[in-house]
Amino acid sequence: MVVDRQEFFKTLAEKSDGGVLRGDYSRADAQYVVTQDWSAYTAEQHALWRKLYERQVKLVPGRACDVFIESLAALNAADGIPDFERVSDALYQATNWRLVAVPGLVPDQTFFEHLAARRFPVTVWLRELHEFDYIVEPDVFHDFFGHVPLLFNPIVADHLQQYGMGGLKALKLGGLKNLARLYWYTIEFGLIQSPQGLRAYGAGILSSGGEIEYCLTSRAPRRIAFNAERVMRTLYKIDSYQETYFVIQDFQQLFDETAPDFTPIYAKLDHEDALPANSLLPGDVEIRIDQHRSLGY
Repeated sequence: MVVDRQEFFKTLAEKSDGGVLRGDYSRADAQYVVTQDWSAYTAEQHALWRKLYERQVKLVPGRACDVFIESLAALNAADGIPDFERVSDALYQATNWRLVAVPGLVPDQTFFEHLAARRFPVTVWLRELHEFDYIVEPDVFHDFFGHVPLLFNPIVADHLQQYGMGGLKALKLGGLKNLARLYWYTIEFGLIQSPQGLRAYGAGILSSGGEIEYCLTSRAPRRIAFNAERVMRTLYKIDSYQETYFVIQDFQQLFDETAPDFTPIYAKLDHEDALPANSLLPGDVEIRIDQHRSLGY
């Protein structure tokens, strides 16, 4: 499982010992951008990438949304750690986005500035073999495999730019914790409806060997129809599978419901208690895995 960039960075920064971020930040520029140095990856690292890719690509059919599967196949990233520059050229042609290499987690403002400028930060280092099933900080496999395919979708691409601009505003309004929850429950751990049933689109799910099945078939977590304000009130788990997943009807719904000005919502939520991760409110539409199609989601 992986953790939200912003919340995890804040947690490390607030530790008494200052925290230690993985990755070499010594060569990063003011925007935390580094050179990927693709030629420096070892044969063992490319082999580990192939092993990770092979596991996940077998799991996504019937579990990931179609646009993710289609875009992933077009990336031809099965043979080894991808060259960001080559992928950036194709991505720019599709949605005017580019990838930027970063040493690891970056500060909130920097992350938002990149997204607002249609640049997606991708970590350069790869986990080690003993971290095959669990890694604390996002690595290149999570960032690339989980996030990059959906950047080829114009609606998702526009939503992420909008999110970046909203993040810069949230920093000034004290709404960061609320916006981080939105990112967590959508871009990292979101579910989407399809004609065939529920599918995953969140990168934290799509890059996980276990949660990609759990989120769709386990009867333990709740699955609730997406509502932006409800999501921004809800706490989340960073060290276990999620207790609640929020379900969008399609990516247009995600774009439309996050487009309005969140200023009054931040002000309202500032006076309300956060909701436990497993909570169910009277107005929630709970989507059960054995009957979700009949609910219209």
